[in-house]
Amino acid sequence: MRHFTLPTAARIAAIETDNYRTRTFILDAQVDAAPGQFVMAWLPRFDEKPFSLVNADPVTLMITAVGPFTRLVHELAVGDQLWLRGPLGHGFAVPTTHRRLALVGGGYGVAPLLWLAQQQLARGAHITAILGARTAADLLYVERFARLAAATHSGALAVQLTTEDGSAGATGRVTDALTPLLTQGEIDSIYACGPHGMLTALENLAQQAGLPCQASWEAYMRCAIGICGACEHAGQVLCLDGPVLIH
Repeated sequence: MRHFTLPTAARIAAIETDNYRTRTFILDAQVDAAPGQFVMAWLPRFDEKPFSLVNADPVTLMITAVGPFTRLVHELAVGDQLWLRGPLGHGFAVPTTHRRLALVGGGYGVAPLLWLAQQQLARGAHITAILGARTAADLLYVERFARLAAATHSGALAVQLTTEDGSAGATGRVTDALTPLLTQGEIDSIYACGPHGMLTALENLAQQAGLPCQASWEAYMRCAIGICGACEHAGQVLCLDGPVLIH
């Protein structure tokens, strides 16, 4: 296992297409990290951007083509190089006393949650994973979670889908699927990643239910070492204090 203090080249070993604008890149590198931490990916003479780790061994990144940098990464092929710096930040820290977890992902916020689910299932936790998006075409990692659920004994992983237009799963948002679980007392903690509005709503639900909530907040990160302040959120610098914050 390694930590890359300076950008270090890693070869792309495999590329998997997830949907019309998202691909998963598997690199021939390993880092010592926890779910929820991130790396900075760099293309020389162009730019550097943060990405949550889908896995650390090998380093695996979900990259959605939403801007010039990510579109350029999508032009790379197996055998090409991507430079990495990290891992960085604080990831999820699940107390051993938490046994009934809700993992809630919105859009490409599901990226760190599959690894977290794998880790927590291995220690015997029971998990409800709620994956949401605007439409069925925007859902991510549904098949990966389904395969993990099928391989899990005693139904320890349940997967629920929500879409705002009703094209897959339940019509509505992830908070609509989570609310009955809170009412029925089926979970004891919440772990989430997604858009800020979703995380704020989840934080409010957790407070109302008296449950702990850990949320991975997305932000523009320029330096990733706490100097520039570009990723400030609620008085905290997410690249150092987060991206996972405990509420």
